[in-house]
Parts: sequence; structure tokens; C-alpha cells
Amino acid sequence: MPSLRLRPVLLVGLLALAALGVYATARDDWGRPLGPNYTGPEVFPRPVTQPPSDLGADERATIAVFEKATRSVVFIANSAIRRDPWSLNLFEVPQGSGSGFIWNKEGHLVTNFHVVYGADAINVTMADRSNYRARVVGIDPDHDLAVLQIQAPADTLVPVVIGSSHDLRVGQKVLAIGNPFGLDHTLTTGIASALGRTIKSMTDRTIDGVIQTDAAINPGNSGGPLLDSFGRLIGINTQIVSPSGAFAGIGFAVPVDTINRIVPELIKHGRLIRPGLGVTLIPDAIAKRWGVKGLVVGRVGPGSAAERAGLTGVRESATGRIELGDVITGVDGKTVEAVDELLTILDRHKVGDNVPVEFLRDGRRHQVTVTLQPVE
Repeated sequence: MPSLRLRPVLLVGLLALAALGVYATARDDWGRPLGPNYTGPEVFPRPVTQPPSDLGADERATIAVFEKATRSVVFIANSAIRRDPWSLNLFEVPQGSGSGFIWNKEGHLVTNFHVVYGADAINVTMADRSNYRARVVGIDPDHDLAVLQIQAPADTLVPVVIGSSHDLRVGQKVLAIGNPFGLDHTLTTGIASALGRTIKSMTDRTIDGVIQTDAAINPGNSGGPLLDSFGRLIGINTQIVSPSGAFAGIGFAVPVDTINRIVPELIKHGRLIRPGLGVTLIPDAIAKRWGVKGLVVGRVGPGSAAERAGLTGVRESATGRIELGDVITGVDGKTVEAVDELLTILDRHKVGDNVPVEFLRDGRRHQVTVTLQPVE
């Protein structure tokens, strides 16, 4: 009888030892190669799961835009010419690089002014890897734009397709193509994060109407195109906001409507022919020290549009006292208190436009119409 009562206990013990043995064996084998003679399923490639379709419609559209638009994008290298003090030989020193895009079949390219600033030599690499020397045709530092030209066969030049920026909407998909850090033809995508932003150019002039995007823009993207989902140019990638100097989610592009207005002027004249009043203004800092709220006319050009409209500048009285000239307070229905504000308003017009100008003279308000003239 006692032996019968011990059998279940003995059986449980044996089972426990067997389990421990199996566990110990498995534990010893864990993490080791299965061996050259193993033929189980683990040592064969996993079967490929086929997607429902080749690619998504959005992916196909993005690929099509990139493959078409990338032919219009170029890589720009900026070099300075230096002389070896020992041999007196000339050599090139790289100063920086950026991107650009083909404007027409005559070999004109568009990029940022800061991409070619200070360049003694400019080298352009096309999408087909061909290289050309470029010349600067015209610059507009105030809008950070420059036009270059290369001598390339017309059949190798694919001009970018021009779109519009006045009808953009926040949330619209955008694509940026450029050469960040010298990595050629990189595509990034995002949305138009905001519209109507303002940024400062190298000349400290305000560029208005700027597009803000979260498409990744890094050093080397400058001068490259910002495209809509149809592959049309809507801006030129110009600046980023980043504490580290790399992309941080905020990039800015000068709108294509601005580019399309300025580039033909640069091709024709080499500079932007601006509309103006024909006056010299007292600097804002001095006007503020005088306690004046507005733009003080310092000098009116002889025969200028301002003179024909009857504006007067600072003058000296018979007693030798300096008398304040007219103080411009409004142009085209908009209040102006700084020279930059006036220039921004005038940039929206062209030579020959009639613009109402409000001003103060001897404490009284007046208004005249000025026919804008070309100015340097």
C-alpha cells in the first residue's frame, strides 16, 4: 500500500526532471546556428507578399513629376580664382554650391543671388552630367535672384514649366528638387505651410508674398525649384529657419509670380528697372530722431515724376534755417512709415502706373497722383 501512494509522486518528479532536461537543452541551443545539414523552412528565403497593385496613384504622380522636372534642374558650383604666391599660377577655390533651373532654350538659368555671390567662376552641371561654364547675365539682390547663361545645345535644354503662386492654398502639396550638400537631384515633398510670409534678402530688403513650406530644404537646395503636384514652378527655394543650420521644418520660397516679373527684366537689362517717385528720402533713423511719422522727402530730382506732381524736399530758408520737406504718409492707399514699406508697395507696380501719394506739408494733408518713373 505505501508503494502505491508513492507512485504518483514519483511520476510527477520524473515528468519535472524531463521538462527541466528539455528546457536545459533548448536553452543551450538557443542563439546558435542550426548547422549546415538543417533543411527546415527557417533557412529558406521568405515568400514575397505581392502588393494589391504596382504603386499607389499618389506615388506614381510624384515619380512622374520628378522624372520630368529633374531634367530642368541644374547643380551650380561657385568658385573663386586665387594665385599661388610661389608659382604665380591661378587656381580655383570652391566657395559654395547650390541649385538652379533652366528658364529657356537660349540657355538662361535662374538661381538665388546668394548662390553666385562673390563668384569668379561658375560651373553648371546638367541632369545628363554635362558641364558648362556660366556667365552672370543679371542680378537682383533685393529679391535674391540671379540669371545665368550657358552655351549648351538647345535640344539638351528643358525649360521648367511655369505655374502661378497667387492662387496657392495652404495645405497644397509641393515638391522641392535640388542638390542639398552636393547630393544631386534630391526630391523632398511636403505642403504649403503658410502664404504671404516676409523674409529679408542679403541687402536687408523685405521680400514679401513668400511661400512657407515643410518640404525639406537644406544647404545646397537654394536656387532649386519648388513645384506643385503637376510639376509647375511655384517658387524658388531660398531660405530656411533653423537653429542648427540644417532643415528644421520651415523653409521659404520666393513666389513664381515675383520670379516671372523680374527674370525677363534681368535678361533684358541685367538689372531690375524699378518704378519710383524720383525722390531721395531721409533715412528712417534720422526721421525718427526728428519725431516725424512718415517718409521725409530730402531731395526731389529735377524733371522727376515727383517734381511734376508738385512734391518738395528739404530746403534752406533765407535766414539759413533748414526747413522740413514734404512728409509722405501714404502711397496707393496704404500707410507708409519706413522706406522699405514704400519700396514693397512700388514693387507691385510698373513704370507708367499712376499712384496716389498722400503727404503732409506745413501740418496740412495733401494728395497728388504721381506717374511712376524708372529708377536705378
